[in-house]
Amino acid sequence: MRHLIRLLSSAGTGFAYYTTRRRAAGPPLALVKHDPVVRRHVVFTEAKMPNPKAR
Repeated sequence: MRHLIRLLSSAGTGFAYYTTRRRAAGPPLALVKHDPVVRRHVVFTEAKMPNPKAR
């Protein structure tokens, strides 16, 4: 079983990647990916998904 996660930029730009992950995976995921807002590679850490009902 997999669930959707959000990877949020540590540069503070608010840019995020979305991916899937196994449920019993352990510690939060942290990956180095490209942030197009600051135009460089930064660490993206796993964050809570936004509430789809909050509009």
